[in-house]
Amino acid sequence: MSTVVGLTGQSGAGKTLISAVFEREGFGIINCDHVAREVTEAGSGCNKELAGYFPECFDEEFVLDRRAMGRIVFADREKLDLLNSIIFKYINALIDEKIKELSLCCDFILLDAPTLFEAGADSKCDVIVSVTADEKLRLKRVTKRDGIDEESVKKRFSSQHDEDFFEAHSDYIIRNNGSSAESEAQALKIINEIKEGKIGGSKR
Repeated sequence: MSTVVGLTGQSGAGKTLISAVFEREGFGIINCDHVAREVTEAGSGCNKELAGYFPECFDEEFVLDRRAMGRIVFADREKLDLLNSIIFKYINALIDEKIKELSLCCDFILLDAPTLFEAGADSKCDVIVSVTADEKLRLKRVTKRDGIDEESVKKRFSSQHDEDFFEAHSDYIIRNNGSSAESEAQALKIINEIKEGKIGGSKR
């Protein structure tokens, strides 16, 4: 049976960098951003269900306008929760399929999931690794990466878990406040422990 490692963390903390280290070390990768895009392809069952609640975010072909959806849900917690309750059931079903497929060829699988806990996908994981960073650094990274203003980014941050939550619910924390080399070194140490079966007591 493959060991499934959940990788999650704060927006702008540097999860992409850490995921690349796991992939380089031979882990099969399930990128949940890609999974989310698969389940929200034009005309999908997920899109048709979402359109019943967010009609302004879809055209007649059930193509999702992601920016329009973002403007709505990041400003309204209830609407974000509604969106998540619908989309997560489709995402989790596809994750299960991908884990089953990768288990045929990989001893170790990384589930790269920004909303691991919100989706309930942490229950699929044997180990959870969270990536965190100082808020000012994350703010700088996200505004540059996504080309949006600081106010919009702060709204996004306000809808997410804080560092204390990740600390309490993860087996390992990578604090990505320094250089890429320092963060990669943290990841490699964790990977070696996982491969050797030296997984500490879970806080979950």
